[in-house]
Amino acid sequence: MSASPSESPSLWRRIAAACYDLLAVAAVGLASAFLLTAVGPGPQGAGLILWRGTLVAVPAAYFLVSWVRGGQTLGMRAWGLRVVDGKGRSLSWRLAALRLAAALPACSLLGLGLLWAGLDREGLAWHDRLSGTRLVRRYRVDQRRR
Repeated sequence: MSASPSESPSLWRRIAAACYDLLAVAAVGLASAFLLTAVGPGPQGAGLILWRGTLVAVPAAYFLVSWVRGGQTLGMRAWGLRVVDGKGRSLSWRLAALRLAAALPACSLLGLGLLWAGLDREGLAWHDRLSGTRLVRRYRVDQRRR
C-alpha cells in the first residue's frame, strides 16, 4: 500500500502512542502479577516459569488482540493511528504475530527500529518493513472532506 505523506504518522506521534502503550502494558502486567501473587505460586521454584511466561504472554496478547481486532492499541487510538497490511486491510493473526516478532528486536536495540521511521522515505519502522505492515493516520469524517 502506498500511502500519501499525510497518511503516514510522524515519528513523534509513533513515540507518543508507544509511551501510552507502555503504560497500558505496565498496568495490565501489574494486575497480572497481583493475580498471580493472590492465587498462584510465588516467583520462585516452579512458579518462576509461570511468572516468566506471564511476563511474555500478557504484553504479546495485548498487542496481538489489539492489532487484529480493530487495528489499534490504546496508544494508537489516542493518537489517531491504525496498523494495516500492505493493501490497507486489517491484520490477520499470522501477520500480527509476524509484526510482533519483528518489533521485539527492532524496538529492543535502543529503539533504533522505531526511530528508523523518522528517516525512512515511506515512514516505516523496521518491523513495518519486515512484516509488510504500516501505520496510517486515522481521520475523522469531517477531516477527510477538507
